Amino acid sequence: MKTPFLLIALAASAGAQVYTPPSGAPAPNNVIPADNAPAPRPTDPASPLGEEFPMLDPSAETITIGGVAIPLGDNRLLKARFEKYLSQPPEDGEEAAEYRATIKEILDTISPFHEGGPNLQASAKLLPSAATYPGDANLCMTLVEALYRALLSKRDVKTLGELNASIEEEKQQIIREADWDTSTARNSGNGDSQPLAQDNKNKKGKNEEANTTPGKGTSSLKYVETLRRIAEIELLKKENIVRTEAQTLQTKVQYQVNMVQWFMQRRYEHVLMASRFYSQIWKDGDASLHVDKGSDVSKLFSEALGISPTVSSLDSLANEAIREVDKYIEAFDYLLSRDELHSASQRLLEAYAIGEYLSPVATLPIEKKQRVADYMRDINELFGTLQARDYTRARELTANIKAMAKDFPSSKVDSVIAAYTLASDLSIEEAKAALMSRDSDKAAEKIKTATEIWPTNPKLEEFRTLMNNAGGVVSARNDFDRLLSEGNYREIARRQYEFAPAIQGDATREDAFRQIMENLTRIEAALGKAAEFSRMGQDYGAWEQLAKIREEFKDDPKLGRELELLAPKVADFTLALDKAHQFEQRTPAQTGSALSWYLKAKSIHPQSEQAEEGIKRLLDEILPEEQ
Repeated sequence: MKTPFLLIALAASAGAQVYTPPSGAPAPNNVIPADNAPAPRPTDPASPLGEEFPMLDPSAETITIGGVAIPLGDNRLLKARFEKYLSQPPEDGEEAAEYRATIKEILDTISPFHEGGPNLQASAKLLPSAATYPGDANLCMTLVEALYRALLSKRDVKTLGELNASIEEEKQQIIREADWDTSTARNSGNGDSQPLAQDNKNKKGKNEEANTTPGKGTSSLKYVETLRRIAEIELLKKENIVRTEAQTLQTKVQYQVNMVQWFMQRRYEHVLMASRFYSQIWKDGDASLHVDKGSDVSKLFSEALGISPTVSSLDSLANEAIREVDKYIEAFDYLLSRDELHSASQRLLEAYAIGEYLSPVATLPIEKKQRVADYMRDINELFGTLQARDYTRARELTANIKAMAKDFPSSKVDSVIAAYTLASDLSIEEAKAALMSRDSDKAAEKIKTATEIWPTNPKLEEFRTLMNNAGGVVSARNDFDRLLSEGNYREIARRQYEFAPAIQGDATREDAFRQIMENLTRIEAALGKAAEFSRMGQDYGAWEQLAKIREEFKDDPKLGRELELLAPKVADFTLALDKAHQFEQRTPAQTGSALSWYLKAKSIHPQSEQAEEGIKRLLDEILPEEQ
């Protein structure tokens, strides 16, 4: 039974240590330290505010216009676009003014209140001119193309109507000729030239025979062909009517798609133009929007207002949106004049969300937008400093924002700063008291808490100075040096929060501390993995995991103890490996016997890496690869 332990000792003799001292440093004494390290405590620092600090983002992802909630999409994208808008100069140049004048002229020309009535042709001629403005995004040309397709469709419908009228005239002509031929049919067998209609008294029987004679009257092939042609004409008329209705519907749907799209894009002036053109092109009274009942557009109207969407409702909502934007900008100007930047920024964001392309928003002076941009920049920085727990900078920013915006809701921010700074200061004071009473564990715990709460607390530097000047610091450094010389690395890990501030600034001690913590972390990871293997009943795999890392850290007592506990459970496997090593190391090497013992170890633990490496090594000796 001593062979498994021999293999462990051989593996340990070639290994490294948890801490490798620099060259010239004295080697640690061979003292077995006590394993009394506590399990590390997980830390999960929460956000100082509990959740994100509310800034200018609207809480909902919709905005209501005339009772209809319109989705805004991603709020982050809206906020990014709003910040870009704040940095852009206003669109108040000559070209922009000319564009808006053209749009107004188009709306006036197609309006029912235009002198002489709406002028479709004159207003449509102005659209290409408006499309040349870059801010139009060429939407006016899209409207021109939609009008062109609609007028072409109307022309086709008119042509089909004329065609139906002509074939109806043909049908009536055929009917008249057939009625005449039937009423004037004669009997060619008796040579009587008197019309059948005039011979009812004297030749009634003879006339009936003539009318029923095959090839004459209603039994003639000509009469049958006449009936077929009449049915054919009726079918053609119905097909033309269906085509007319389908073409009209298709053109309306294509036109309405543009209107709905422009409304969702907040291009309300284009919606108004398209709506007024619509009423001039189609005068059949059908203004319903042909959208799927389950679509988002249908839900906007049916769920909010309980009505079916129509062209008129789009027109009304577009006008309402334009009015809302005007009111929001008026409120923004009023609030800005009172230095109420918080509310003013929200009103401007709401105006931008509704009518990004409308004149009141697009022509807002850059000076007013810059004040909002400065406020938002400070708000964003304040949020970042709170997340980073830099309460010194947070106080400065809060004071600046309060001076900038009289209506800034600072209660939550002030409470957070006051609570966390006080908690950090109290922890530092408790750490000082514990240090004076030589309770280094409690002092380390309190100073760690204070650092987590407020990493940039100025009093932390005072505490560091106190520790450097205090006897406790010297004592901690002496204890660190003593434990390092004894090789008691796990005790160093247990008191890491005490030693870390005590050795700060000493490069040699810091390097030793870093090596110890990193290597012990590796050992603990291997121990955890081995424990998992043991729980699954794979003791061989657990032993092999520990034996492998034992080659590097022969001086760790916990690792050695775990291997000793596993040794009786894997005695057959370690015996096979030990025999294989013995036969392989003999002079001359007994390769065959070594290979058989490696194979036996492999049969005991098929996933063994050591057995696999030994087999491969011996096979390379027996069957060397050709050079």
